[in-house]
Amino acid sequence: MKLFREESPSKKQAVERLRLILVHDRAKVSTGLLEQLREEIINAISKYVEIKEEEIEIELNATETKAELVANIPVVRVRRAVE
Repeated sequence: MKLFREESPSKKQAVERLRLILVHDRAKVSTGLLEQLREEIINAISKYVEIKEEEIEIELNATETKAELVANIPVVRVRRAVE
């Protein structure tokens, strides 16, 4: 007999989406602004390193006193310096 049921993947996704909406609201950052920020970060970093764009994770964590932008960006290799 199972006492605890595992959360379904769709329930986990819904909870994560709600969490992101609440964080964006607290930090006063729209989803569109976060997407624009993501694109600009990708463009800036891509000048120096090759990255796996499809695996990038960027999130905004906010509390009542601060907000943090956390980025996990897989690097494939460093590009040669342009002189």
